[in-house]
Amino acid sequence: MTETTPTAAPRGRSPEFSLAQSALQGLREDLFRDVRAYRPLPRAAADGPWAQLFPARIRRHLELLPHAVVLTLAAFTLILGMASYGALDDGFVALVAGLMAAVPVALTLLRPVLAWWLSLAAAPVLVWLTGDGLYPWSGGSILGHTVVMMVVAARTRPRTAGWMWALTALYSVLAGQIFGGLDGGVTVPMLVFSGIAVAIVTLVQINRTTQRQVVQERTVTAVERDKRTLLEERTNIARELHDVVAHHMSVVAIQAEAAPYRVENPPPELEQAFVTIRENAVAALTELRRVLGVVRAEDYEAPDAPQPTLADLDRLLENVRDTGLTATKTVTGAVRELPQGVELSAYRIVQEALSNALRHAPGADAVVEVAYVLGGLGLRVVNGPGTGLVKPSPGAGHGLTGMRERVSMLGGEMTAGATPDGGYEVAVFIPVAATGGGTGTEDDA
Repeated sequence: MTETTPTAAPRGRSPEFSLAQSALQGLREDLFRDVRAYRPLPRAAADGPWAQLFPARIRRHLELLPHAVVLTLAAFTLILGMASYGALDDGFVALVAGLMAAVPVALTLLRPVLAWWLSLAAAPVLVWLTGDGLYPWSGGSILGHTVVMMVVAARTRPRTAGWMWALTALYSVLAGQIFGGLDGGVTVPMLVFSGIAVAIVTLVQINRTTQRQVVQERTVTAVERDKRTLLEERTNIARELHDVVAHHMSVVAIQAEAAPYRVENPPPELEQAFVTIRENAVAALTELRRVLGVVRAEDYEAPDAPQPTLADLDRLLENVRDTGLTATKTVTGAVRELPQGVELSAYRIVQEALSNALRHAPGADAVVEVAYVLGGLGLRVVNGPGTGLVKPSPGAGHGLTGMRERVSMLGGEMTAGATPDGGYEVAVFIPVAATGGGTGTEDDA
């Protein structure tokens, strides 16, 4: 049997080595990988507040404003580069020098990393070509290379801007020694000028990126909050309906069990039918409790009293009046008994509408209209503007979400919005299948 000698574990790398390795990887990724990548400058958004200051015929062209700015800077660089030959009569050489400084600026519109490398490579050539006494940067190259770094910094991450300036500083020091040393050169002014310009652009870019992230996070948070609110409201509805349906199913099971004893000598078929009805009712009740039990909170307790119905609106209005809201109720149509789920949802909708009136318009008058119409139930809750004596308590709009969820569950329709006098109106229609007639009444409370 051979014995295997365990190999020594690799030695841990120091934090300094890991930091340097990470930095070099970032340099390679930012400035050495995909140097010739085609990355056209995106168009600007022309729907911001600043765009509204321009006429409509000009507004549609504002998307190309960044491109126009870059090309304008390229033109200035061309002029400055040609001006470096002001003491010479060779116009062709002056044009070449200007183009060598300006072309990288224009190239940032399409290939930003390649433009930076070309601008850096053109710097020593322009110093040798112009001979204007500036080193290691010529006049046109100072402006052109700084503009290139500013445009690339505005289009990339801050790390890339830092690497560009660091390599520019390294070239400035080395080339300054080659062309004549730091004394009399423009190394320090160039690095200070370009560093300030790139820093300003980078800070603006970071600020814009942060603002976009904040807006995105707020949007996501608002969406998640609405989803959570909707889920909570559905949970509340499920709990309430569980209590309603469980009560009716329990009544069915008890009546089915007691029915055979109410008939003298019932036939076996009838007894078996009632047994089947009771078994199905108990099975349905068990399944209902199992399914809806998952939406119950651990601290949830079923209410001792029956769930409220439209008959309890008078008590609700009395409680509302005690808080300072003047509330009246009007009932039209033939009052009839509705399914308990409809009665419960209608009561909750009126309750939430009045709660919103208390929060947003304290001291206002509110009118609750209940209309028993053919084919359904109509609800309308209207409140006037607040008196201004009590400061409103703004909400998050979750009450309307809950009302819409209840109406949607019943297949109804709902509208909500401000009234011309500054109040608010909630109108709901819930379809209900026609049943036996009721007693016509019209009541004002």
